[in-house]
Amino acid sequence: MGDWSSPLVLRDISLGIDTFEELVRNLGVSRALLKDRPDRFVNGDVLERVERSARPQRFRYLLTASRRELVTVLLALTQRGDRWHAPDGPPMVFRHHCGEVLKVSITRRTCSGAVHPDGVSVQPGPGGRAAPGTLVIAERLAGMA
Repeated sequence: MGDWSSPLVLRDISLGIDTFEELVRNLGVSRALLKDRPDRFVNGDVLERVERSARPQRFRYLLTASRRELVTVLLALTQRGDRWHAPDGPPMVFRHHCGEVLKVSITRRTCSGAVHPDGVSVQPGPGGRAAPGTLVIAERLAGMA
């Protein structure tokens, strides 16, 4: 997810644009730019590759069951982009099954309170460790314990 096109690839696949050719066409990018992206997602267990034709060999890409949860994150990122970078309005609108336009928010299950960055604190977790990527965070959290 570390580059600009990865969330767009996952968004498109979640919307049914699931072949390499369609991804290239929809995103308006070169084949070279996307050539290894689907394979990286397959190797990372984000997508599964399903053969759609043997000759020539072509594939469809589908979100894995465990990664369908990424769709919620993608919807939140889309909503944020629409708010700050779409002065003429969103290029697409998502509707909830109730029929209303979707507005993504995170709520706490037990109290139904909205989650806002100012109302969240962090504490050391059981799997926390000082390692590359978490070294400074682990040091700071250890001081909180």
